[in-house]
Order: sequence, then structure tokens, then C-alpha cells
Amino acid sequence: MRGRWAVTVVVLLLAAPGVLLTVVRLFEPWDGFWVRLESFTPLGIVAYGAALVVLLVRLAVVRRRPVGIAALAVAGGLVLHLAWFSPMVMGANPPPSEGAETLRVMVANLYVGRADGLDVVQAASEEDVDVLVATEVTTSALARMERAGLDTLFPYRAGEPGRDKAGTMVFADQRLGRASRLPTSGSSWRVPMGRYTLFAVHPHAPTDIAAWRRDHHVIRAAVTDEEPDLVVGDFNATTDHPPMRALAGEGYHSASELANEGWQPTWPAAAGPSVLGFSIPNVVLIDHVLVGPTFAAISTHTLDIPETDHRAVVAEVAAK
Repeated sequence: MRGRWAVTVVVLLLAAPGVLLTVVRLFEPWDGFWVRLESFTPLGIVAYGAALVVLLVRLAVVRRRPVGIAALAVAGGLVLHLAWFSPMVMGANPPPSEGAETLRVMVANLYVGRADGLDVVQAASEEDVDVLVATEVTTSALARMERAGLDTLFPYRAGEPGRDKAGTMVFADQRLGRASRLPTSGSSWRVPMGRYTLFAVHPHAPTDIAAWRRDHHVIRAAVTDEEPDLVVGDFNATTDHPPMRALAGEGYHSASELANEGWQPTWPAAAGPSVLGFSIPNVVLIDHVLVGPTFAAISTHTLDIPETDHRAVVAEVAAK
């Protein structure tokens, strides 16, 4: 009897977070807390998987019908979350055109200018990046990047740094056209880049849910109307959130998803929030390189930039 109750308690403790994530993902409550919680949807796989292992071990010992029913219910939750996650590892990946020139794109959040400019420039150089989209750029951070050789690596730039409020900027090794603002509360830009168009975006975090909704509506409307080739930035949203799924419906998918690179979370990095002195694990994927119908994704990976709370994303793409 004591063993049965112990198993029940353990299963409930393991499965409860998964059930909560499932409910949030299915019913999409729009309060800010629930939107932030939805960011952790992939962790439902871990919660259900651990609970299922406990139940299967118990079933092998006692072979009771209630245990079997509970195992089936937990397995159903696991399958649902695996289905939501599956495009990250087994989605369609159209190849680029034969001989198409590759483009390496990097997105890095500078944590309101706290990231070391030398580290950012050095990482972009080592990764042989063609286009760097930097969010939360301050004037002082930009000055440090310039002292580290930014202009030599990227002779062309668009966007503006921030003083009181950090800005978004695009740096490139190829000529950029005249940039224009997208009307988000965070700094976002449309940037002509040769025959392509890039949107560099930074919508508001879901700490202000009204601003978050509004900014994502602005981005989706602009994407639908103008059909840019790349949409890059800190989206403050994961691929499980409705705004990102809406962009996917318009044909704009994360390069990591198209390249089947799996889960590559970007927040919080080592410099981010901590609990009792311990860093929170890096478990949320909110920085994206979205490619439209023009490009095929070849590969992506993340890398650590010291003194910022985001990992940077590097994506290699090529024209279809």
C-alpha cells in the first residue's frame, strides 16, 4: 500500500508540469504569465517521459489496470508534445539551388549593451558571418564594437543604437539599402540587402502582454504585405507561440527547424537570471533566423557571448 502511494505521488509530481504545459499549449490563454509559461512547452517531453518510465516500471511489477490506464494517458501527453516538437528534427528541408552562394547570418542580443564588444566582433569574425543582427545595442556598446574592429569586418550598417532604450542594428559585409523602421515598441527595421530584404526585429517581451501582441501583429502584417526574404532577431517568442506559428503559416520558418538541427535554446544564458546563486538552465528558444520561400537552411548552431543573457544564433542559408 505504501509503495503504491509513493508511486502515485512521484507520478503526479512528474506529470503535473507536463499537463499544465499541455493545457496552455492547447487553449492558448493570453495572460502574460501563461504566455511566458508556454515558452517551456518542449519540457513537457521530459515531464511525461519521466512519469511514463515510473509507471511502466510499476506496471511490470504489479500489472494493475489503473496503472496501465495512467500509463496510456501519460503516453498520450508525451506523443502530443513529441508531435509539436517533431518539426525541429524531422521537418521538410528543401535544398538550395545548385551552386548557390551561402549567406551566414548571426543574431546576438547584447543585453542592453552589457555584452563585451570585442567578444561579439570576435565571434562574428570566427564564424565568418556575412550579416550580423544585434539587438539591445547601446551607444557605448557600439563604441566598444567599433574599437574591436567592427567597421573592418562589416563596412555597412543599418539601424540605430539606443541611449535610454537599446536599439537594433544590422551590420553587413555587403552594401545595404536605405533602412526604414517597423513600428514596434522595440527597435525593428526593414533593410534592403542587394536583391533581398531583411527584417531585423525585436518585439516587446511578454512582460507587457498588450505590447507583445501589438508588436507581433505589426511584424506579421509587414511580413504578409512585403514578403521579406529573412526575418531575424530576438522575437521574445518560441515556435510554440501563436505569433510564430502564424509566421510559419505564411511560409517563414526557423532555420534550425528547416535544417533539422533540433532544440537550440538561447535564453537564459550564463549572464541571465539565477536562483539562489545558480544560473537558470538555458531552456527557451526565442532568438531566430526565419527564412522565407527564397532561402533554404543549411545549418544552425548557437554560441556563448560573455556578459549577455542570450546565446547567439548562427545560421547558414542559401537561395533555392
